[in-house]
Amino acid sequence: MNIASRMKEIAPFHVMELMAKAAALEAAGRSIIHFEVGEPDFATAEPIVRAGQEFLRGGHVHYTAALGLPSLREAISHFYLQRYGINISPARIVVTAGASGALLLALGALISPGDQWLLPDPGYPCNRHFVRLLEGKAISLPVTAATNFQPAATAVASAWTDATKGLLVATPANPTGTLIGHDTLAELAGIVALRGGNLIVDEIYHGLTYGGEAQTALALSDEIFVINSFSKYFGMTGWRLGWLVAPEHRVRDIEKLAQNLYIAPSTLAQHAALAAFLPETIAMLEDRRREFQARRDLMLPGLERLGFRVAAQPQGAFYIYADSSSLAADSQVLAGTLLEQGGVAATPGLDFGNNWPRSHMRFAYTVDQARIVEGLARMEKLLG
Repeated sequence: MNIASRMKEIAPFHVMELMAKAAALEAAGRSIIHFEVGEPDFATAEPIVRAGQEFLRGGHVHYTAALGLPSLREAISHFYLQRYGINISPARIVVTAGASGALLLALGALISPGDQWLLPDPGYPCNRHFVRLLEGKAISLPVTAATNFQPAATAVASAWTDATKGLLVATPANPTGTLIGHDTLAELAGIVALRGGNLIVDEIYHGLTYGGEAQTALALSDEIFVINSFSKYFGMTGWRLGWLVAPEHRVRDIEKLAQNLYIAPSTLAQHAALAAFLPETIAMLEDRRREFQARRDLMLPGLERLGFRVAAQPQGAFYIYADSSSLAADSQVLAGTLLEQGGVAATPGLDFGNNWPRSHMRFAYTVDQARIVEGLARMEKLLG
């Protein structure tokens, strides 16, 4: 039996395999500190859970419209007004089956076979695989600490060719936790628009920024596609709910795709998410943001004391992207050693692209401060 040729170019998500090995060690009785998991460790905020329970008690859990509950689209619109001071019509907001669903819809509406898209490297691995799935070609745009691990406008302009149709960026970014400055983002939007291309901005870690609120790309243009999620700041990972803000003239095409790909987002998750914007919920989420910042401020100097080099300071999300070359020649080997001998799980750079992956590792501060201290102590004992 033949399998689609595209599958040869879609790599496994290596961190999932690392997590499976860590789980096996735990099942065998080992204590493992998890710095590999890109998921908040907090339980879903109680008002959200309560809203979901109240909806379920009614028993009427049916499909919603493919674009999502009108009341939730309106709530998201109000959130943009309240947090960013911009008016986004609910008609432009598409509620999706996770942020991955939002990205798939946006790319599905924009990519024709052979189209090239520029993607920063290092970057989130699923992005390039989505482009390949849709018969496009992901073009690696190497980024370094010199530009905060984000693409410079001059680099995008130089890499753009007649075959290039779009640019996909993330701010804050995974794996680096760095932001794109608003002026730089405006430059990028201008370059893409001048060339008749499309710009997708992943903002799923908005809300989890430290030292100031990130500015949304939606303030720059009505032609930018913006992805967001209820998973990270709102802490609803398992509910699998996100959203896409699209140019209004693209919404009908996106709606057709949603109807065919997954009918509608989870009805239960949508009704629960209505409570995500309540003042009492936001207050809880802001407390969690402050806790994440405290964790970052604990882990960052701890890693540097061990010999990891953090050349670009993480300003958001919950990741630290560290140069491990002074400790080992291969970060994947180092990750295996840390896990098997030290009981610490961290992600080698292999997942995030081809731009020096063997000399970098990602550490997630998604465990409490006591576990961070313990994890650093274990690594210190092992590394010397």
